[in-house]
Amino acid sequence: MTFVKLWMLHFLWFMPLVIVGLAMYQRRRRRALERLADQDLLPRLTAPERKGMTFFKGVLLLSALALLIIALAGPRWGSHYQEVFQKGVDIMIVFDVSPSMLVEDVKPTRLEQARREVLDFLRVVQGDRLGLIAFSGSAFVQCPLTLDYAALEMFLGQLSPDLIPVPGTDLGDAIEVALKSFDPESATDRVIMLITDGEDNEGRGLEAARKAGASGVKIFVFGIGRSEGGPVPGDTGGFAKDDSGKIVLSRLDEEGLRQIADSTGGIYVRALSGDFDLDVIYFTGIRSRTQAAELKSGKIKVYEERFSAFIVAALVLLMIEGLIRERRLENYTSRSKIL
Repeated sequence: MTFVKLWMLHFLWFMPLVIVGLAMYQRRRRRALERLADQDLLPRLTAPERKGMTFFKGVLLLSALALLIIALAGPRWGSHYQEVFQKGVDIMIVFDVSPSMLVEDVKPTRLEQARREVLDFLRVVQGDRLGLIAFSGSAFVQCPLTLDYAALEMFLGQLSPDLIPVPGTDLGDAIEVALKSFDPESATDRVIMLITDGEDNEGRGLEAARKAGASGVKIFVFGIGRSEGGPVPGDTGGFAKDDSGKIVLSRLDEEGLRQIADSTGGIYVRALSGDFDLDVIYFTGIRSRTQAAELKSGKIKVYEERFSAFIVAALVLLMIEGLIRERRLENYTSRSKIL
């Protein structure tokens, strides 16, 4: 047996106080009767007391109270497995982890700000299956589509430029990997949530986006960073430099990202520190442009609630207690007639 609210059982420790209270009640009741008449006259005025029944009624009351406390604790035993279904869409989060995401034009860095925004996104999603793809010069599935948002949050914490050794930012490969990650047999609407600073080094992002749009996948793009850009941190400290010795600057390519989103029927949103509108992105964006379908999340173990049995038992005891008489009324009635 298990309990939903185990702490409720601590009220059983107050049972001795209830016993003392009942004893004091009976004592005051007896003294009140004694003040009513003389001890020799009192037996003639009242029916004789059945002391055993008085004790038994007290036991019934205490037992009923204990059963009600146990019922409040939520006893459970026995279980069965139940299929759980949720309605939502399939959303693949495609997350840029290239070195340019370490630029600090968005505090503390583009990468850290994007991670925080996705964590906020996880708190507003409603029954959607989410997956995670990390990419830079290449892309791979970090977490397949799942309803376990806690697992996805764990994978988010592992994202860093060291995760993928291939340098660069290949938006085309990232989108193609995301397309392959969806279940081809599912009729659920599919969405790619692309989070990047927009520098498409390979120039294949728009072509891959058009391919996604042709297959019915919408891409919602979150641009991280500022158009004026910032210096890219170097591998050994300082800032990265090109072959001519100039500091490498990374700028947000808003126009390219907007074209990717528009080509699929999605939207582009620029994300800045403290200015990430989840209502626009999720409710006005994804929810309004997709149709939620029934998703099967698998089986869960459901425990059988047994509190009702204890409530019924307590009510039965209270009914029995109410029917028991503490005094012999029959003998008292007969004796009254004789008197």
